[in-house]
Amino acid sequence: MRSQGGFSAFIRPDGSVGARNHVAVIPSVACANGVVSAIAGEVPGAVPLYHGHGCGRGGDDLGRHFKTLANLAANPNVFGALVVGLGCEVIKAEYLAERASHSGKPVEFLNIQDEGGSRKAAARGADIARALLAAAAKVKREETSLEKVVLGLECGGSDAFSGVTANPSVGLVADWLVGEGGTVILTETTEMIGTAHILARRSRDEEVARRVTSIIAEAERRTHEILGPLAAQVIAPGNMDGGMSSIREKSLGCILKGGRATVNEVVGYGEVPGKRGLVIMDGPGYDVESMAGLAASGCQAMIFTTGRGNPLGFPLLPVIKVASTGRLYARMEDDMDVNAGVVLEGKTLEEVAADIKALLLRVLSGEKTKAEINRQDGILCLYTMTPAF
Repeated sequence: MRSQGGFSAFIRPDGSVGARNHVAVIPSVACANGVVSAIAGEVPGAVPLYHGHGCGRGGDDLGRHFKTLANLAANPNVFGALVVGLGCEVIKAEYLAERASHSGKPVEFLNIQDEGGSRKAAARGADIARALLAAAAKVKREETSLEKVVLGLECGGSDAFSGVTANPSVGLVADWLVGEGGTVILTETTEMIGTAHILARRSRDEEVARRVTSIIAEAERRTHEILGPLAAQVIAPGNMDGGMSSIREKSLGCILKGGRATVNEVVGYGEVPGKRGLVIMDGPGYDVESMAGLAASGCQAMIFTTGRGNPLGFPLLPVIKVASTGRLYARMEDDMDVNAGVVLEGKTLEEVAADIKALLLRVLSGEKTKAEINRQDGILCLYTMTPAF
Protein backbone atom coordinates (compact mmCIF):
# COMPACT_ATOMS: atom_id res chain seq x y z
CA MET A 1 0.00 0.00 0.00
CA ARG A 2 1.25 3.44 -0.84
CA SER A 3 1.98 5.86 1.96
CA GLN A 4 0.28 8.81 0.24
CA GLY A 5 3.42 10.83 0.96
CA GLY A 6 4.01 14.02 -0.97
CA PHE A 7 5.97 17.21 -1.33
CA SER A 8 5.42 20.76 -2.56
CA ALA A 9 6.26 21.66 -6.14
CA PHE A 10 5.56 24.01 -9.03
CA ILE A 11 2.70 22.71 -11.19
CA ARG A 12 3.30 22.99 -14.94
CA PRO A 13 0.72 23.38 -17.72
CA ASP A 14 1.32 19.83 -18.97
CA GLY A 15 0.65 18.32 -15.52
CA SER A 16 4.30 17.72 -14.61
CA VAL A 17 5.73 19.27 -11.46
CA GLY A 18 8.98 21.08 -10.82
CA ALA A 19 11.22 20.92 -7.80
CA ARG A 20 12.76 24.19 -8.99
CA ASN A 21 11.37 27.18 -10.91
CA HIS A 22 14.17 28.14 -13.27
CA VAL A 23 14.28 30.40 -16.27
CA ALA A 24 16.73 28.75 -18.68
CA VAL A 25 18.77 30.57 -21.30
CA ILE A 26 19.84 28.03 -23.91
CA PRO A 27 22.20 28.56 -26.85
CA SER A 28 21.08 26.63 -29.90
CA VAL A 29 24.72 26.56 -31.00
CA ALA A 30 28.08 27.02 -29.27
CA CYS A 31 28.60 30.30 -31.15
CA ALA A 32 25.84 31.84 -28.99
CA ASN A 33 27.49 30.96 -25.65
CA GLY A 34 28.99 34.45 -25.29
CA VAL A 35 25.63 36.17 -25.63
CA VAL A 36 24.03 33.67 -23.27
CA SER A 37 26.81 34.45 -20.76
CA ALA A 38 26.15 38.18 -21.12
CA ILE A 39 22.43 37.68 -20.50
CA ALA A 40 23.07 35.52 -17.42
CA GLY A 41 25.53 38.11 -16.08
CA GLU A 42 23.00 40.88 -16.53
CA VAL A 43 20.04 38.94 -15.12
CA PRO A 44 20.76 37.18 -11.82
CA GLY A 45 18.55 34.12 -11.51
CA ALA A 46 18.62 33.19 -15.19
CA VAL A 47 20.25 29.77 -15.68
CA PRO A 48 22.59 29.46 -18.68
CA LEU A 49 23.08 26.07 -20.34
CA TYR A 50 26.38 26.43 -22.17
CA HIS A 51 27.37 23.66 -24.58
CA GLY A 52 29.68 23.01 -27.51
CA HIS A 53 27.19 21.72 -30.07
CA GLY A 54 24.58 22.85 -32.62
CA CYS A 55 26.60 22.64 -35.85
CA GLY A 56 29.15 20.42 -37.54
CA ARG A 57 27.30 17.15 -37.06
CA GLY A 58 24.68 15.13 -38.88
CA GLY A 59 22.91 11.80 -38.78
CA ASP A 60 21.86 10.40 -35.44
CA ASP A 61 23.83 12.98 -33.46
CA LEU A 62 21.90 15.87 -35.00
CA GLY A 63 18.53 14.42 -34.04
CA ARG A 64 19.80 13.42 -30.60
CA HIS A 65 21.18 16.89 -29.86
CA PHE A 66 17.99 18.61 -31.04
CA LYS A 67 15.81 16.36 -28.89
CA THR A 68 18.06 16.75 -25.86
CA LEU A 69 18.15 20.56 -26.01
CA ALA A 70 14.41 20.82 -26.59
CA ASN A 71 13.68 18.40 -23.73
CA LEU A 72 15.98 20.34 -21.39
CA ALA A 73 13.91 23.46 -22.05
CA ALA A 74 10.78 21.40 -21.35
CA ASN A 75 12.15 19.91 -18.09
CA PRO A 76 9.61 20.29 -15.25
CA ASN A 77 12.11 22.36 -13.23
CA VAL A 78 12.02 25.05 -15.94
CA PHE A 79 9.27 27.68 -15.75
CA GLY A 80 10.21 29.16 -19.09
CA ALA A 81 13.13 29.44 -21.47
CA LEU A 82 14.88 31.72 -23.91
CA VAL A 83 16.68 30.04 -26.80
CA VAL A 84 19.51 32.11 -28.28
CA GLY A 85 20.67 31.27 -31.79
CA LEU A 86 23.30 32.69 -34.10
CA GLY A 87 21.14 32.52 -37.22
CA CYS A 88 23.09 30.29 -39.61
CA GLU A 89 23.47 27.13 -37.49
CA VAL A 90 22.06 23.67 -38.20
CA ILE A 91 19.95 23.43 -35.02
CA LYS A 92 17.76 26.52 -35.32
CA ALA A 93 16.68 28.48 -32.24
CA GLU A 94 13.15 28.89 -33.57
CA TYR A 95 12.72 25.14 -34.06
CA LEU A 96 14.00 24.37 -30.56
CA ALA A 97 11.68 26.96 -29.05
CA GLU A 98 8.70 25.63 -30.97
CA ARG A 99 9.36 22.03 -29.85
CA ALA A 100 9.89 23.02 -26.21
CA SER A 101 6.70 25.11 -26.22
CA HIS A 102 4.66 21.91 -26.66
CA SER A 103 4.97 21.58 -22.87
CA GLY A 104 2.74 24.65 -22.54
CA LYS A 105 5.37 26.82 -20.88
CA PRO A 106 6.60 30.17 -22.24
CA VAL A 107 9.56 29.67 -24.59
CA GLU A 108 11.01 32.52 -26.67
CA PHE A 109 13.92 32.80 -29.08
CA LEU A 110 16.16 35.32 -30.78
CA ASN A 111 18.99 35.16 -33.31
CA ILE A 112 22.15 37.22 -32.86
CA GLN A 113 22.52 37.98 -36.57
CA ASP A 114 18.90 39.18 -36.80
CA GLU A 115 19.31 41.43 -33.75
CA GLY A 116 22.30 43.24 -35.25
CA GLY A 117 25.09 41.65 -33.25
CA SER A 118 25.98 40.35 -29.84
CA ARG A 119 25.44 43.49 -27.76
CA LYS A 120 21.97 44.18 -29.12
CA ALA A 121 21.06 40.51 -28.83
CA ALA A 122 22.26 40.40 -25.22
CA ALA A 123 20.27 43.53 -24.35
CA ARG A 124 17.07 42.16 -25.86
CA GLY A 125 17.67 38.75 -24.34
CA ALA A 126 18.14 40.30 -20.90
CA ASP A 127 14.76 42.03 -21.22
CA ILE A 128 13.11 38.73 -22.16
CA ALA A 129 14.78 36.88 -19.29
CA ARG A 130 13.70 39.54 -16.77
CA ALA A 131 10.10 39.27 -17.96
CA LEU A 132 10.18 35.48 -17.66
CA LEU A 133 11.64 35.69 -14.13
CA ALA A 134 8.93 38.15 -13.09
CA ALA A 135 6.27 35.74 -14.34
CA ALA A 136 7.99 32.79 -12.65
CA ALA A 137 7.98 34.62 -9.31
CA LYS A 138 4.18 34.59 -9.34
CA VAL A 139 4.04 30.78 -9.38
CA LYS A 140 3.84 29.26 -5.90
CA ARG A 141 4.48 25.72 -4.70
CA GLU A 142 1.53 23.40 -4.22
CA GLU A 143 1.25 20.01 -2.55
CA THR A 144 1.56 17.12 -4.96
CA SER A 145 2.14 13.37 -4.93
CA LEU A 146 5.24 11.25 -5.38
CA GLU A 147 3.70 9.75 -8.51
CA LYS A 148 4.87 12.90 -10.29
CA VAL A 149 8.53 12.38 -9.40
CA VAL A 150 11.10 11.30 -11.96
CA LEU A 151 14.39 10.56 -10.19
CA GLY A 152 17.69 10.13 -12.01
CA LEU A 153 20.42 7.83 -10.70
CA GLU A 154 24.10 8.48 -11.33
CA CYS A 155 27.47 7.34 -10.01
CA GLY A 156 30.90 8.77 -10.60
CA GLY A 157 34.32 8.37 -9.08
CA SER A 158 33.22 5.00 -7.70
CA ASP A 159 35.32 2.81 -5.42
CA ALA A 160 35.13 -0.74 -4.08
CA PHE A 161 32.74 0.38 -1.34
CA SER A 162 30.23 2.02 -3.70
CA GLY A 163 28.53 -1.32 -4.33
CA VAL A 164 28.52 -2.14 -0.62
CA THR A 165 27.19 1.04 1.01
CA ALA A 166 26.04 3.89 -1.25
CA ASN A 167 24.55 2.08 -4.25
CA PRO A 168 22.46 -0.50 -2.33
CA SER A 169 21.19 2.26 -0.02
CA VAL A 170 20.05 4.23 -3.06
CA GLY A 171 18.52 1.02 -4.45
CA LEU A 172 16.23 0.87 -1.42
CA VAL A 173 15.20 4.47 -2.10
CA ALA A 174 14.51 3.58 -5.74
CA ASP A 175 12.30 0.66 -4.68
CA TRP A 176 10.43 2.94 -2.26
CA LEU A 177 9.77 5.59 -4.92
CA VAL A 178 8.64 3.01 -7.45
CA GLY A 179 6.30 1.62 -4.80
CA GLU A 180 4.86 5.12 -4.38
CA GLY A 181 4.06 5.26 -8.10
CA GLY A 182 7.05 7.38 -9.10
CA THR A 183 9.65 6.86 -11.81
CA VAL A 184 13.33 6.05 -11.41
CA ILE A 185 15.79 6.20 -14.31
CA LEU A 186 18.93 4.05 -14.27
CA THR A 187 21.51 4.82 -16.96
CA GLU A 188 25.21 4.52 -17.91
CA THR A 189 24.90 1.54 -20.26
CA THR A 190 28.64 0.91 -20.39
CA GLU A 191 28.44 0.36 -16.64
CA MET A 192 25.89 -2.40 -17.15
CA ILE A 193 28.28 -4.58 -19.18
CA GLY A 194 28.19 -8.07 -17.69
CA THR A 195 24.75 -7.64 -16.08
CA ALA A 196 22.44 -8.10 -19.08
CA HIS A 197 21.24 -11.49 -17.82
CA ILE A 198 20.28 -9.96 -14.45
CA LEU A 199 18.42 -6.96 -15.85
CA ALA A 200 16.72 -9.05 -18.57
CA ARG A 201 15.33 -11.41 -15.90
CA ARG A 202 13.84 -8.38 -14.16
CA SER A 203 12.19 -6.99 -17.30
CA ARG A 204 8.42 -6.69 -17.54
CA ASP A 205 8.17 -8.65 -20.80
CA GLU A 206 10.24 -10.21 -23.58
CA GLU A 207 10.42 -7.02 -25.62
CA VAL A 208 11.90 -5.01 -22.72
CA ALA A 209 14.32 -7.87 -22.00
CA ARG A 210 15.37 -7.92 -25.67
CA ARG A 211 15.94 -4.18 -25.61
CA VAL A 212 17.98 -4.37 -22.39
CA THR A 213 20.16 -7.12 -23.83
CA SER A 214 20.57 -5.22 -27.10
CA ILE A 215 21.77 -1.90 -25.66
CA ILE A 216 24.24 -3.58 -23.31
CA ALA A 217 25.59 -5.77 -26.12
CA GLU A 218 26.03 -2.68 -28.30
CA ALA A 219 27.87 -0.88 -25.49
CA GLU A 220 30.19 -3.86 -25.11
CA ARG A 221 30.73 -4.06 -28.88
CA ARG A 222 31.75 -0.40 -29.05
CA THR A 223 34.04 -0.84 -26.06
CA HIS A 224 35.85 -3.74 -27.76
CA GLU A 225 35.99 -1.81 -31.03
CA ILE A 226 37.70 1.15 -29.34
CA LEU A 227 39.83 -0.53 -26.68
CA GLY A 228 40.43 -4.01 -28.07
CA PRO A 229 42.11 -6.27 -25.47
CA LEU A 230 41.78 -3.55 -22.81
CA ALA A 231 37.97 -3.51 -23.03
CA ALA A 232 37.52 -5.30 -19.70
CA GLN A 233 39.35 -2.42 -18.00
CA VAL A 234 37.06 0.34 -19.34
CA ILE A 235 37.03 2.09 -15.97
CA ALA A 236 38.69 5.27 -14.77
CA PRO A 237 42.11 5.23 -13.10
CA GLY A 238 40.45 6.45 -9.90
CA ASN A 239 38.13 3.43 -9.95
CA MET A 240 41.18 1.17 -10.00
CA ASP A 241 42.87 3.16 -7.24
CA GLY A 242 39.66 2.70 -5.26
CA GLY A 243 39.94 -1.08 -5.46
CA MET A 244 38.06 -2.07 -8.63
CA SER A 245 39.52 -4.50 -11.13
CA SER A 246 37.15 -4.57 -14.14
CA ILE A 247 34.05 -3.09 -15.73
CA ARG A 248 31.99 -6.12 -14.69
CA GLU A 249 32.86 -5.55 -11.06
CA LYS A 250 31.84 -1.92 -11.39
CA SER A 251 28.65 -2.86 -13.24
CA LEU A 252 27.47 -5.24 -10.52
CA GLY A 253 27.69 -2.37 -8.06
CA CYS A 254 26.26 0.20 -10.47
CA ILE A 255 22.96 -1.58 -11.12
CA LEU A 256 22.31 -1.86 -7.38
CA LYS A 257 21.20 1.79 -7.54
CA GLY A 258 18.11 0.58 -9.41
CA GLY A 259 16.99 -1.64 -6.54
CA ARG A 260 14.97 -4.77 -7.23
CA ALA A 261 12.01 -3.36 -9.14
CA THR A 262 10.83 -4.62 -12.52
CA VAL A 263 12.38 -2.86 -15.51
CA ASN A 264 9.31 -1.40 -17.18
CA GLU A 265 10.86 0.41 -20.15
CA VAL A 266 14.07 1.19 -22.01
CA VAL A 267 14.36 4.68 -23.51
CA GLY A 268 16.92 6.40 -25.68
CA TYR A 269 19.28 9.13 -24.51
CA GLY A 270 17.33 12.20 -23.39
CA GLU A 271 13.97 10.56 -24.14
CA VAL A 272 11.06 11.11 -21.76
CA PRO A 273 9.72 7.79 -20.40
CA GLY A 274 6.24 6.70 -21.33
CA LYS A 275 5.87 4.42 -18.32
CA ARG A 276 6.33 4.79 -14.59
CA GLY A 277 8.44 2.58 -12.39
CA LEU A 278 12.05 1.60 -13.09
CA VAL A 279 13.27 2.76 -16.50
CA ILE A 280 16.67 2.26 -18.15
CA MET A 281 18.00 5.10 -20.30
CA ASP A 282 20.57 4.06 -22.90
CA GLY A 283 23.38 6.48 -22.19
CA PRO A 284 27.14 6.79 -21.69
CA GLY A 285 29.13 6.28 -18.53
CA TYR A 286 30.69 9.74 -18.85
CA ASP A 287 29.04 11.69 -16.03
CA VAL A 288 28.44 15.05 -17.69
CA GLU A 289 26.87 13.47 -20.77
CA SER A 290 24.85 11.06 -18.67
CA MET A 291 23.50 13.81 -16.39
CA ALA A 292 22.39 15.92 -19.36
CA GLY A 293 20.47 12.93 -20.70
CA LEU A 294 18.74 12.36 -17.37
CA ALA A 295 17.71 16.01 -17.18
CA ALA A 296 16.37 15.87 -20.74
CA SER A 297 14.39 12.76 -19.81
CA GLY A 298 12.42 14.85 -17.33
CA CYS A 299 14.11 14.18 -13.99
CA GLN A 300 13.42 16.76 -11.30
CA ALA A 301 16.31 15.52 -9.12
CA MET A 302 19.28 13.16 -9.17
CA ILE A 303 21.00 11.00 -6.61
CA PHE A 304 24.71 10.70 -7.38
CA THR A 305 26.83 8.16 -5.50
CA THR A 306 30.61 8.54 -5.31
CA GLY A 307 33.47 6.75 -3.64
CA ARG A 308 36.44 8.81 -4.72
CA GLY A 309 34.67 12.17 -4.43
CA ASN A 310 32.91 13.94 -7.31
CA PRO A 311 31.36 17.38 -6.56
CA LEU A 312 29.64 17.79 -9.94
CA GLY A 313 26.09 19.12 -10.03
CA PHE A 314 23.76 20.13 -12.86
CA PRO A 315 22.36 23.58 -13.77
CA LEU A 316 18.66 22.64 -13.75
CA LEU A 317 18.45 19.88 -11.14
CA PRO A 318 19.33 19.41 -7.49
CA VAL A 319 21.92 16.63 -7.25
CA ILE A 320 22.18 14.73 -3.96
CA LYS A 321 25.69 13.39 -3.34
CA VAL A 322 26.01 10.12 -1.41
CA ALA A 323 29.52 9.24 -0.16
CA SER A 324 30.45 5.55 0.04
CA THR A 325 32.79 5.91 3.03
CA GLY A 326 33.08 8.01 6.16
CA ARG A 327 36.63 8.91 5.17
CA LEU A 328 35.39 10.50 1.92
CA TYR A 329 32.53 12.25 3.72
CA ALA A 330 34.90 13.76 6.29
CA ARG A 331 37.39 14.82 3.61
CA MET A 332 34.77 16.42 1.32
CA GLU A 333 31.93 17.24 3.71
CA ASP A 334 31.26 20.53 1.91
CA ASP A 335 30.34 18.53 -1.21
CA MET A 336 28.65 15.42 0.23
CA ASP A 337 25.01 15.36 1.36
CA VAL A 338 24.83 11.85 2.84
CA ASN A 339 27.43 9.58 4.45
CA ALA A 340 26.59 6.00 3.44
CA GLY A 341 29.88 4.91 4.98
CA VAL A 342 28.13 4.58 8.33
CA VAL A 343 27.04 1.15 7.05
CA LEU A 344 30.64 0.06 7.63
CA GLU A 345 30.33 1.28 11.21
CA GLY A 346 27.19 -0.66 12.13
CA LYS A 347 24.28 1.29 10.69
CA THR A 348 21.92 -0.61 8.37
CA LEU A 349 21.29 0.04 4.69
CA GLU A 350 17.66 0.67 5.61
CA GLU A 351 18.65 3.43 8.03
CA VAL A 352 20.82 5.15 5.44
CA ALA A 353 18.01 4.80 2.88
CA ALA A 354 15.62 6.45 5.34
CA ASP A 355 18.00 9.39 5.64
CA ILE A 356 18.23 9.71 1.86
CA LYS A 357 14.44 9.51 1.48
CA ALA A 358 13.90 12.26 4.05
CA LEU A 359 16.49 14.46 2.35
CA LEU A 360 15.02 13.79 -1.10
CA LEU A 361 11.60 14.97 0.04
CA ARG A 362 13.10 18.14 1.51
CA VAL A 363 15.12 18.78 -1.64
CA LEU A 364 12.10 18.25 -3.88
CA SER A 365 10.29 20.83 -1.74
CA GLY A 366 13.07 23.40 -2.11
CA GLU A 367 16.01 22.61 0.19
CA LYS A 368 19.30 23.12 -1.62
CA THR A 369 21.88 20.37 -2.04
CA LYS A 370 25.59 20.91 -1.49
CA ALA A 371 26.16 20.98 -5.25
CA GLU A 372 23.60 23.79 -5.58
CA ILE A 373 25.05 25.76 -2.68
CA ASN A 374 28.54 25.44 -4.17
CA ARG A 375 27.34 26.35 -7.68
CA GLN A 376 28.76 23.09 -9.05
CA ASP A 377 26.82 23.45 -12.28
CA GLY A 378 29.36 21.79 -14.53
CA ILE A 379 28.95 22.14 -18.29
CA LEU A 380 26.22 20.82 -20.53
CA CYS A 381 27.80 17.99 -22.55
CA LEU A 382 25.65 16.06 -25.03
CA TYR A 383 26.13 12.45 -26.05
CA THR A 384 28.10 12.22 -29.31
CA MET A 385 28.57 9.15 -31.49
CA THR A 386 29.94 10.51 -34.77
CA PRO A 387 32.93 12.75 -35.57
CA ALA A 388 32.34 16.39 -36.47
CA PHE A 389 32.52 17.49 -40.10
